[in-house]
Amino acid sequence: MALVATATPMPTKPAVKPVSLVPAEITLAEPIKLNRLLQLCSANLPVGGFAFSQALEYGVEMGWLTSSETTASWIKINLEESIAQTDLAILKRLFNALSINDFDDFNDWNNHLIACRESHELLLADLAMGKALIRLIKQLNNLNLAAYQAIITLKEISFVSAFALCAYLFKLDLISAQSGYCWTYIDNQVAAATKLVPLGQTQAQNLLFELSEQTPLIIEKSNGISDNDIGASLPHLAMTSAWHETQYSRLFRS
Repeated sequence: MALVATATPMPTKPAVKPVSLVPAEITLAEPIKLNRLLQLCSANLPVGGFAFSQALEYGVEMGWLTSSETTASWIKINLEESIAQTDLAILKRLFNALSINDFDDFNDWNNHLIACRESHELLLADLAMGKALIRLIKQLNNLNLAAYQAIITLKEISFVSAFALCAYLFKLDLISAQSGYCWTYIDNQVAAATKLVPLGQTQAQNLLFELSEQTPLIIEKSNGISDNDIGASLPHLAMTSAWHETQYSRLFRS
């Protein structure tokens, strides 16, 4: 009997679907927004923020800040009772005003911010940084500011107001802007404490981790504050800032 050879088909590998390197919920626009947020919050942003210690320098002089633990407590209290209660809460209202082109409301909240600064030093820092940021964005090539002349020509503008305008022009969402604002404050304070307390580099990095983990709760608190509850008074911060103006020897502006 003749043998008949039959071909046995080789098993084929199942088709492999290409793996996307971008999660489905992230659009291609997200990296640009992240870069803009990093740019706005960068220590390289030429607004002079790192020339001010926000009263921390005199707190060290008084012996209130002597370790990473006391430094963390100082920054956390200011975040929860001052930044959340005033800056972040009004940042939300500034965003709302920008979204409906209500520049009168924007100006009202800007004036509210300025009135909340409890010492000449804190007011100086706020206005100097606000003016510097407005001067910067007027010189950026890719921003169209034609519709915002009523804001960029204000005689006095808070840094929070200028930050809100810049974040809005960068097409950032409110939560990202508030988170970025928290980071600029935390980064400034930890950098100042590193020089003044002093802190080691590892201690500073641990502080950045510890304090930034508080950001979600701080933002949630700020966004639940009513108009009538905006504002806070921190007597130690106000007095320390005022005393810093006449401190004999200092590294930071007053």
